[in-house]
Amino acid sequence: MRLSRAVPFLAAALLAAALGGPGPASAATGTEQHCARQDRLRVPGAAFQQTACLADLTTTGLAGTPHTDMADQAGLTARDTRKPSGVPGVQIDGYFPDSSRFNSTHGWNHDAQFVIRLPDRWNGGLVVTGAPGTRKQYATDTAISDQVLAQGYAYAATDKGNSGADFYRDGRRPGDAIVEWNTRTTQLTRAARKAVAQRYGHAPRRTYMTGISNGGYLTRWQLENHPELYDGGVDWEGALWTANGPSLLTSLPTAVARMLGSARDEDLYAAGFARGSEFLWPYHERAYWGITQKIYRAEFDPAYDPACPGASAGTTTDQILAPCASDASYDYASRPASVHRAVARVALTGRIGRPLITLHGDLDTLLPQAADSDVYARMVDGSGRGRLHSYVTVTGGTHVDGLYDTYPDRLRPILPCYRSAFDRLVSWVERGVRPPADHTVDRPVDGDVVNSCAL
Repeated sequence: MRLSRAVPFLAAALLAAALGGPGPASAATGTEQHCARQDRLRVPGAAFQQTACLADLTTTGLAGTPHTDMADQAGLTARDTRKPSGVPGVQIDGYFPDSSRFNSTHGWNHDAQFVIRLPDRWNGGLVVTGAPGTRKQYATDTAISDQVLAQGYAYAATDKGNSGADFYRDGRRPGDAIVEWNTRTTQLTRAARKAVAQRYGHAPRRTYMTGISNGGYLTRWQLENHPELYDGGVDWEGALWTANGPSLLTSLPTAVARMLGSARDEDLYAAGFARGSEFLWPYHERAYWGITQKIYRAEFDPAYDPACPGASAGTTTDQILAPCASDASYDYASRPASVHRAVARVALTGRIGRPLITLHGDLDTLLPQAADSDVYARMVDGSGRGRLHSYVTVTGGTHVDGLYDTYPDRLRPILPCYRSAFDRLVSWVERGVRPPADHTVDRPVDGDVVNSCAL
């Protein structure tokens, strides 16, 4: 990791591989010509970039091309999600200077990769996101990029500076890898705003931060620490990090203990896992709980069982997803102060400086709502920023929408609610129409829950 000189999660991708909004975007002044100014575009600070003039920037047009990665999106959206199409424009792929090499996309073997998409018909806005879980820069192309491009926004996404199950090996100090996530997101936002100005002749009038899971965490952190860069954000089940808990490291050890037979169902309920989510536990045992606990514990607390995961989380899918037996007895509260200081480096405070809408599914079985967004909402209120926060609970929602295809009678995708929330954010920021502070979206008895959700 090198910054001055210039973590939905990996498991779903591994197993898969083994917003309406504003009205139609108006043509931007001086950009009627397809791919205008393409030869002038330079992403400030990039060590390498390549620019392509494309007939369609959405996944409808990009699937099967080097300009997206459908495999890295696996599991994040429901199968029948409707996708917009027909958004011509310019795509810039590249990377910032970095010394780590986890991201092999394009054969570059270089981290700090990004994608910036600039539609021909621009509405004056920019949407920025960071990859969820341990995925890479194209992970939210279907979930986020497609819709905002269709609405006329420019779009930028980062791989966060490291990716994959071995991300914890990046950096020198505990917490360095996740510190870099925040730095890379800020870096891309600033660079993308300047690239937008080059393409269209002026900086974006509005910049929105958003993301899923770790991307939701990034949204919270950016609005707390760099509100000057954004006008608002939508946080989709963001991960919560606090120096003294709760966090993944306080809820997941109980889940691992249950996997290994040393905890009961009641212990999971006490840790925040929802009653009624039990049907999802077998899948999460196979795909999420073990790997997530061990690699994030290795990131913040490498002295605890250094041999597991060790220098790598594994070389096969089974090895990567397997838990460390020692994590069944991991007790974050009793760990040395140095571990708590490492987490404090990336901790959230609730002191957001711009409007934020948070969505969380009540059946999230990776980041339980009671130990995550419920807590974050109280943090926001406790910091005196409640007027800037709207909290939406999605009944029947879980951490990744792809599970809806397996349990259509018990779950509902969050994506259509997210798209509706993004529209509500725009109305809030641009027209002063504030959404309810707290709101629950019930699962309808019938109707198209895959593509419809009225907030």
